[in-house]
Amino acid sequence: MERSGISERRLAKNGETTCSMAAEASRHAMSAANVHPGEIDVIVLSTATPDRLLPSTAVDIQAELGATRAAAFDVGAACAGWLYAMSTAEGLIMSGTAETALVIGSEKMSAIVDWKDRSTCVLFGDGAGAAVLKRSRHHGKGILSAYMRSDGKLADLLYRPEGGATVPMSAEVLEKRSHLVKMAGREVFKHAVRSMSDAADRALDGARLTGSDIDLLIPHQANVRIIEATAKHSGIPMDKVYVNVDRYGNTSSASIPIALDEAIESGRVKEGSTVMMVAFGAGFTWASMVIRF
Repeated sequence: MERSGISERRLAKNGETTCSMAAEASRHAMSAANVHPGEIDVIVLSTATPDRLLPSTAVDIQAELGATRAAAFDVGAACAGWLYAMSTAEGLIMSGTAETALVIGSEKMSAIVDWKDRSTCVLFGDGAGAAVLKRSRHHGKGILSAYMRSDGKLADLLYRPEGGATVPMSAEVLEKRSHLVKMAGREVFKHAVRSMSDAADRALDGARLTGSDIDLLIPHQANVRIIEATAKHSGIPMDKVYVNVDRYGNTSSASIPIALDEAIESGRVKEGSTVMMVAFGAGFTWASMVIRF
């Protein structure tokens, strides 16, 4: 608890899947937006834990929801993935390819952590969150800026070494547990603080804002020390930072949409609020976005 800020987590029940959690979150988002599944033009799912390798989990979600008009695909950018998915959906809307997008982050991290490795297994939780994205009819509202970046030289800081196409799953891989998440914790922390700070700077610059203009910072919920360092760098006091890592742990790309939903439900985000979201993830990937509601 002292180092990570995590006191409890949620784990998927037997039978719960990345798809089933995503579908539940999607129904909640569509109900809040008063959008019918038949109105969805594209489904963009961020996940590091697809239910199967082929086809995408997004098409299973499409079938579950009955979103028969939608294109559906997965995005893989680890914990930064939901912001990557949001930027992808925004581009499709702005290009005229789609009118209404469903953007989901859903993760069953309990399926890929090594439960014998306490340096990682105690950090991660399961969950899903979703949002409906449409073109704003109000000038000055909606997405004000977005930023994405990656550095593949840092890929081995947080990864699953084997079990993919290069070294397929086998009895040997299972015995070595090399298909499970491995993390160089200290190096990840160092680069996380650096990349989150960069992403925050880029988002603020892109929106022509400063930290004092932000009503609420919603960072990726990986570690309370990373969250505090990012807020301090941006000049945002902790009373303007949404933190729920203590209750959910690190839910990877589901963490920001879960936090955003809670912030809206609790009234911390309301009409006119300016919200900055910042994330980092394996890859190394990092991203940010400023939205005015």
